[in-house]
Amino acid sequence: MVITKNGLVLGATAVTLSTIAVTSLGIHSQGQAIFKDSPKELVDEVWQIIDRQYIDGTFNQVDWKAVRREYLNKSYTNNQEAYKSIREMLKKLEDPYTRFMDPEEFKNMQVDTSGELTGIGIQIGLDEKTKKLTVIAPIDDTPAFKAGILAKDIITSINGRSTEGMDTNEAVSLIRGEPGTKVHLTILRNGQQKQFTITRARIEIHPVEYSQKQTPAGNIGYIRLKQFSANAAKEMRDAIKNLENKQVSGYVLDLRNNPGGLLYSSVEIARMLMDRGAIVSTIDRRGEVEREIANGRALTNKPLVVLVDKGSASASEILSGALQDNKRAIVVGSQTFGKGLVQSVRPLDDGSGLAVTIAKYHTPSGRDINKHGIDPNIVVNLSDQQRQELWIKEREKVGTLADPQFAKAVEVLSKEIAAKGTRAGNN
Repeated sequence: MVITKNGLVLGATAVTLSTIAVTSLGIHSQGQAIFKDSPKELVDEVWQIIDRQYIDGTFNQVDWKAVRREYLNKSYTNNQEAYKSIREMLKKLEDPYTRFMDPEEFKNMQVDTSGELTGIGIQIGLDEKTKKLTVIAPIDDTPAFKAGILAKDIITSINGRSTEGMDTNEAVSLIRGEPGTKVHLTILRNGQQKQFTITRARIEIHPVEYSQKQTPAGNIGYIRLKQFSANAAKEMRDAIKNLENKQVSGYVLDLRNNPGGLLYSSVEIARMLMDRGAIVSTIDRRGEVEREIANGRALTNKPLVVLVDKGSASASEILSGALQDNKRAIVVGSQTFGKGLVQSVRPLDDGSGLAVTIAKYHTPSGRDINKHGIDPNIVVNLSDQQRQELWIKEREKVGTLADPQFAKAVEVLSKEIAAKGTRAGNN
C-alpha cells in the first residue's frame, strides 16, 4: 500500500496489519445538508465521494444515480443499517479496492508510520482477478516471515473460518490481536494446503539495512530496503552517504519482499538515485496527470542494479520502474507483484472510513503495470522452495554470492562498473 501526504493510496488492495495515519479530506455537498446528523447523511456522503472521485466515470457500467435514489429512499434508524447499505452500494461497483470501513475496521486499517506495528507482519489484499485473499508480502523478520508465509500465498481460512467472500477489513480484524496470542492460517500454495499457527508480536521495523561488500565487482554497497515507511528516506540517505564515504564503486539495491509503503518516501528515494527524469505519473478518470520528477540532487551517480521479486509491490514498483525507464539502473530478478491503482482513504464524520479507487499510476515511459508488474531487464526466477530456503532456512545467504539473484546482480554490476570506467577513460 502506498499513502501519499494527501491521503492517496497506491496498490490499494493491500492492508497492512498495523496502523496508518491518513489525512482528513472530508467532503460535504449541498445535497448532504438535508440529511444532517442522520445515518442517511453517511450514505449520501459515501455516494457523493464515489460520484466525484471514482476512477471510472461509468462506475463500471452501473447507473450510479439510480443507486443513490434506491438507498436514499430507505429509512435508517441507526448507523449499523447505514453501514449495511453502504457495503451493498459499493458492492455494485465490483471493485475490491473500493471499500467501506466501520470505525473499528478503520482504526485497524490505519498504519503507524513510526515503524512499529502489532500483528504478524504481512500485507494482504484481494486478488483483482480471483477475488481471493492473498498475501502481498511478509515483512522481514516478523512472525509471519519466520513462519514461512510467502508472497502470493492464498489465505483460505483464519482460525478455521473460511475467507470465501471475506473482505480485507474483516480479515485484518481476525488476524490482528494482542501480542503473545496465536492465529491459525490455512494457506493455499501451488494447489497444496498448508497450515500455519503464528504468534502475534509487537514489531519494530527498521526499513534499511546496508553493508559494504568485497565482491568480484569490487568494493560495492549493498542496500536492502524492506518497506517505504516514514523513516525509510532518512535511513536510505544515511546509508548512501556512509557508503559513498567508503568509496564504493557501485550499488545493489534489494527491493525483494518489499510490499510498499508511503508514496512520497519512494519519490524521495528515487531523487537520491537519479538526477533527472520523471519518477511516476498519476492519472485520474479525466486523464489529468500529476507527475513527480527528479530534482537534480542525486547523492550518487554510480552504477546501480536493483533486485526485485514477486513480493516487490506498489512503492517498490514505482522506484524500480522509474530507475529502469530512465536507464539509471538495471533490474534483476523476477516479475513484480503488479499493483498500480491509487486510492483516496477518507475518514467520515462518524469515525468510519472509505477507500476509493481514484486513479492509476504509470511509470515514466507510460507503462500501466497494474496486474502485470515490472519485468526485470535480466530474469532470475527462484522456485517457491528456493525462496523459502533462502529467506527462511538459510537467511545468512541473502545478499551473498550463494544467493542466485544477488550473484547475478553482482555479475551485471561488474560489467556496468567496467563499462563506466571505459567511458570515463575515453572522455
